[in-house]
Amino acid sequence: MKYDIYTEVTSRIISQLEQGVIPWKSPYFSKIGFPRNFSTGRPYHGINVFLLGSLRYTSPFFLTFIQAKELGGNVRKGERGSLVVKYGTYTKQTEGTASAGESEEHRKFLRAYTVFHASQVEGITFPEPENVPELPANAACDRARAIVAAMPKAPAMHEGSAVPCYRRSTDSVHMPERRFFTSEEVFFSTLFHELTHASGHESRLARPSLLENKGIDAEGEARKTYAEEELVAEMGASFLCAHAGIIEAELENSAAYLQGWIDALKSNDAKGWIIRAASQAQKAADFILNIQPEA
Repeated sequence: MKYDIYTEVTSRIISQLEQGVIPWKSPYFSKIGFPRNFSTGRPYHGINVFLLGSLRYTSPFFLTFIQAKELGGNVRKGERGSLVVKYGTYTKQTEGTASAGESEEHRKFLRAYTVFHASQVEGITFPEPENVPELPANAACDRARAIVAAMPKAPAMHEGSAVPCYRRSTDSVHMPERRFFTSEEVFFSTLFHELTHASGHESRLARPSLLENKGIDAEGEARKTYAEEELVAEMGASFLCAHAGIIEAELENSAAYLQGWIDALKSNDAKGWIIRAASQAQKAADFILNIQPEA
């Protein structure tokens, strides 16, 4: 049977959810930072953040088998690596076309790689885990407040709504008054969710899962679009919480919340959208944080 990366990634996320672990709500992002490749120094992005961050390692560094060798070390015998994926495009040259421009065909690719955590490698001295100091609630909320204030092309924001929501028709975010939230951190986590929705507006990232979203009462194909956009917002909020230093409490998530995502990911037509949603969530968080995409 042909190896299917989309199915493998989805299966791993489902397995974690079934164990009560929500990959996109790992407190480790805020405590030790985002996982990164030790050889290149570059952080992982998109779905790789959740695949690696949810493993609960206490250091953010990973290497491929070859990178460990190149740095003078080696992976300990018997260690099992972790899956990461690389998504991109390439240009395929085709024959029988009239001009050079017409002879190029752009295609997408997804490749699977295996990486090993620093604790699985010997012969290399890794930096001591540089734990991010846990910020007092007021300091984390100050950071969150600054993120909101600095968002480029921000939507209108209003407090006093009965429920938190983003209205695309008016390009506005509506939040209940802060006194209705159990804490200010919960307020900002919820606000980040709605701002992630707002990032998909046609004046910003023009995200199809937002532009084609028919809402919670949608059925059939439209229901899938709604679910994907909600997952983008969930993941985007987690990225932003980590940047602010807000540690999300996993235990607050109900069994119904977990089961809802398990059922959605197990549907026959969900293959692939967990990877797409994570990629879109990364783009949304980067937009809100005004981080320019890497070349």
